[in-house]
Amino acid sequence: MQRKGLAAVVALLVIGVSAVAAARSSASAATVRAVVSVQPAAREQGTTRYVLAPEGNSARYFVREQLASVNFPSDAVGVTDSLTGAITVDDKGQVVPAESKVVANIAYLKSDRDMRDGFIRRRTMDTDKYPTVTLVPREIKGLPMPLPTSGRVSFTVLGDLTVKGVTRPTTWSVMAGVRNGAVRGTASTGFTFADFQLEKPKVMSILSVADSIHLVYDFNLVPAEGQAAAR
Repeated sequence: MQRKGLAAVVALLVIGVSAVAAARSSASAATVRAVVSVQPAAREQGTTRYVLAPEGNSARYFVREQLASVNFPSDAVGVTDSLTGAITVDDKGQVVPAESKVVANIAYLKSDRDMRDGFIRRRTMDTDKYPTVTLVPREIKGLPMPLPTSGRVSFTVLGDLTVKGVTRPTTWSVMAGVRNGAVRGTASTGFTFADFQLEKPKVMSILSVADSIHLVYDFNLVPAEGQAAAR
């Protein structure tokens, strides 16, 4: 009887150890499956952040006007080089709006005529109250991914433009060159004075001003410090 009892105890111990080993093996397999299933999602969530380089960024407006001293129409051009911001793009070539914004300081907007600039600052843009124009990119169409390490690319950006407290959707055509991780090029869009409730310049030297405004952003974007450009 004692031998039978001892044999039974040993049998129970063997069964228990086998059950524990099986449970550990099952848990390990589940962990491996979980890691394998998570890894692709982690790669899909990768992003690349670009910041405005210290040089090579400027914003320009073009407005067709008729000057009193000239017999034919010409373009009024105003420029500001005071821009800040950054743009974050994911692995699929889509912008991350919450981490993307470009801000132009228009208090420094300058054309070839002081009278025009004064009217724009005081009346058209009211820069004392609204010193900046802001673009928040929402969607990118046609951006090749992975982004090439060199060469030319063209794509479209849809973004919300805020001018003098009014925000409207805009479409930007973009032409850019990629070199050594930096992206440099030109983005352009158009709208009317009425779209943003803006007053046209009215000075004695200007006979008429067209309704449309053409806006051009010359950009120079570089990967944020501590990371490389997307490959």
